[in-house]
Parts: sequence; structure tokens; C-alpha cells
Amino acid sequence: MSPSPSSHRAARGRRRRAPQRPEVLRRLLPRALVVAFLAGGTTAFIAHDKAVRLSVDGKPRTLHTFAGDVADLLDDEHLAIGPRDIVAPAPDAALRSGDEIVVRHGRPVVLTLDGQRRQVWTTAETVDGALSQFGVRADGAYLSSSRSRRIERHGLELAVRTEREVAFLADGREFRIRTNAATVREALAEAGLALHGEDTTSVPPDSFPRDGQSVSVLRITGSKEVRAEPIPFRTVRREDPGLPKGTESVVQQGRPGVRRVTYRLRTVNGVRQKPRRLHAHVVRVPRPQIVHVGTRPLPASVDGADHLAWQALAQCEAGGRPDAVDASGNYGGLYQFDVGTWHALGGNGRPQDAPAQEQTFRAKKLYVSRGASPWPVCGHKLHG
Repeated sequence: MSPSPSSHRAARGRRRRAPQRPEVLRRLLPRALVVAFLAGGTTAFIAHDKAVRLSVDGKPRTLHTFAGDVADLLDDEHLAIGPRDIVAPAPDAALRSGDEIVVRHGRPVVLTLDGQRRQVWTTAETVDGALSQFGVRADGAYLSSSRSRRIERHGLELAVRTEREVAFLADGREFRIRTNAATVREALAEAGLALHGEDTTSVPPDSFPRDGQSVSVLRITGSKEVRAEPIPFRTVRREDPGLPKGTESVVQQGRPGVRRVTYRLRTVNGVRQKPRRLHAHVVRVPRPQIVHVGTRPLPASVDGADHLAWQALAQCEAGGRPDAVDASGNYGGLYQFDVGTWHALGGNGRPQDAPAQEQTFRAKKLYVSRGASPWPVCGHKLHG
């Protein structure tokens, strides 16, 4: 009797469930381990890969990275960060997929602001952004570069002149303007004022006009004047043993010299200034005055006159003063000589300028020749 089809199927099922031999298991185990390892590695790879957005100086890009923090990412991208650069978030911040990292490099700017030059740093990408960072008011200002100009990594030079108010006082009026001019002269022209000839301003015309500054315009007219001026002569005194001691004789009269002096004359806003000497030229050299000074001792006595009361006469005539001069100015000295008589007796100069001893000596000589007549009022005093 043949088995039925159902009995054959049952027999095949029993054969599939039969235990496998050990050598078959040994062949299948390594394959299973490889499959399991590859499945786990893929999971780890997917877990550490991050998609982040990196923006460097305004240029963004998306990239995949295994970096754990921002600093690792920057190292991977070979981005060197200096002390004046900005990184956000901070370099030690952990990275997560979807993060955005911003890097802005510092740029040097040589800034001349209202005449003051200095170097500053900015992370702004444009001139306009840098001005905002510096806190510079750009409205109405002069800029040497456009506000939209991009600032490259090597930096740039930027001159800024902010708008200022300046007042000019000219020709009796006040002119107020708002300007970003570089010099007072330029601002003056903007005010419709001009300098002519020697005109100038109370501050240097090429100086920088400051906000709130008041500047006076000085209207100047000038001319030259030549004057002849005397040059004083000097006096040379020389000893002369031929003259009595105390006696002086002018042997050469002094004569002043002459120089031509050129002066600069100026009027400022109608007011005449002190003349300024420009140069001088000597036309005539001064001639010195030469005076001989006597060194010969005077005689101690005059025969026929030594016994008289000369002190009493001098007291009567001049109060005993050698330098006395009468009210008319014609007579002088102890004995009131006139100049002509004095010279006739050998005196020099004026009698009141001679020593008392010389005056008495010459009075004695006068008495020997004329007696007491030269002193009609006080002559009797000579005899006590």
C-alpha cells in the first residue's frame, strides 16, 4: 500500500525541523557577526555626523562635520582666529546638527576723524557698518570712501569730516555756516567770504575748523615807510697833563650819524598797528667827541691874593655852593663867573661844573688883575 500525499508533506516538514549539524553552524556564525557589526557601525556614523551652517565674513555655507565643538570645526576648516576676531557661539561651545556658526575677522582701519589720525579695528564688512561700530555720526559728513564699500581683510584708510557749525566775524557782520570743510580757508569760501592781499584770519587759514568755533577775518592793508634816524656819538675821554687837574677840554666835537630805517606799516580792520622795523642802512657814521681831562695839579696859591677871605666871599655870592647858578642863568659857581670871564682865566666848560679848588684859584687870578670890582656887592667880604 503506497503512502498518501499528505504523509509525504508531513515527512518533508519533519526533515526541515531536524537539528542541523555542528559544522553548518560554524560556517554561518561569522557571517552573522559581520552583518551585525556593519549594522551597528552605520548607526554610530549617522549619530556623530552633523550638518551645520558656517558663515565667514558674511559668506555662508552648509557642511557636514564630526567636530565635537566650535574650536574643532574651525581647526578642521583651517580658520585661524585672532584676538580681534569674533566667533559665535564661543569656540568651546558643543556642536549640534543644525547649528549656525558665525566668524567675523577683525580688519585694521586707519581712521582720520576731524583731523585726528589713529588706527582702529572693526569686524564690520562695509564702511557704513564700521562707522556704526565706531559711533561716528555720518549724516552730512565727508567720507573719503563710499559707505557701501566693502572692507577687505587688509583693511583700508578712511577720512571722515563730520558736519560742524562755524561762525565767521567779517566786515562788521557774523556769518554762521554748517560745513564739513577740511580747512578754515575752505569754510570761509563756503560762507561767501574771501581773503584779499594781506588779509588773514584769527586762526591759521589752513587749520582744521572745530565745531562751535568763532573765527575773525582780519582785513589788512600795508605800506612801507623810510625814516632818517640819528645815531648817537660816543665820548672819548683822554688824560692831558698839560691841563690843570679838574679841567676838561673838548678837542673834537662829536657829530651824530644817520641811518635810513625802513618800517612796515599795517592797519588791521582799520586800526593802525605798531610799525615793524624791516631793515636799516647807515648813511653817515657818527664822529666821536674827544675830551681832554687835565691831570696837572693846580697851584696852591696866587701871590697877592692868598691872604683874603675867599670863603666869606663865596658864602656871600653863592651860599658856599660850587654848583650855584643865578636866576638869569648867566653866572655860576662859588664866585658867580660869567662864561666869558671863566674862559679868559683859562677855565673850560662852565664855572659851576669845575671843582671848588679850581674856582677859588681862578677867582684869585681875577682879583690880582681887577681887584674886588667883579664883586660889587660882596667884594668887601674879602677884607673881613
